[in-house]
Amino acid sequence: MIVDIFIPCFVDQMFPQTGFNMIKVLERVGCDVNYNPEQTCCGQPAFNAGYWNEAKKVGEKFIKEFQHDRYIVSPSASCVGMIKNYYPEMFHNSVLHNEYKQLAKNIHEFSDFLVNVLKVSDIGATLEGTATYHDSCAALRECNLKAEPRALLSKVRKLEIKEMKDTESCCGFGGTFSAKFEPIAVGMGSDKVKNAMETGAQYLISTDLSCLLHMDGYIKKQNLNLKTMHLADVLASGW
Repeated sequence: MIVDIFIPCFVDQMFPQTGFNMIKVLERVGCDVNYNPEQTCCGQPAFNAGYWNEAKKVGEKFIKEFQHDRYIVSPSASCVGMIKNYYPEMFHNSVLHNEYKQLAKNIHEFSDFLVNVLKVSDIGATLEGTATYHDSCAALRECNLKAEPRALLSKVRKLEIKEMKDTESCCGFGGTFSAKFEPIAVGMGSDKVKNAMETGAQYLISTDLSCLLHMDGYIKKQNLNLKTMHLADVLASGW
């Protein structure tokens, strides 16, 4: 199976290893991975900030970069949620109506693709220690993903998963929210990290690096013994 991958702009610039690890896992389960180097952004930052016209221009570019009728996999539920739920706001009954509908059908968040499309849960990964999982708002509420990441983590050898309190609560990142409303965002992030620490976990895992980036800032500021990891980085461990 040939699959296209979408690497979000912030992953490309700040966490490229997660993109490489996603490729590593996809190839391990039998996929031939195609990457279009012309890709940049889905338009979500501009859209969330209220710049809909600018977001539409970015979205038009994005749609044209994924013209093949095949699966598209991304390590960001936030970006996938943008395309599935908000492209209709921009492109319904437009000249790109059919193209955006095809794109929304084809694109999948990483754990969704593995579990629900490929029917794979055991990648053969090993990571020793205790971890807790953070449900990002985008994965949980926009992509309806909760069981899928946990199914994959349950098969990681030597890794014990402990659920934190209020796991479905927002971490406070929210894109520009964390910049515009910093005190609230920090308070929400500190609550989330506190709940994670109370489980005794060494690792805080999520599908979304944006959430992890936000919480990791607080973790480092407080000098806490907790490591953030994207799901793809976990699944690429130990082999």
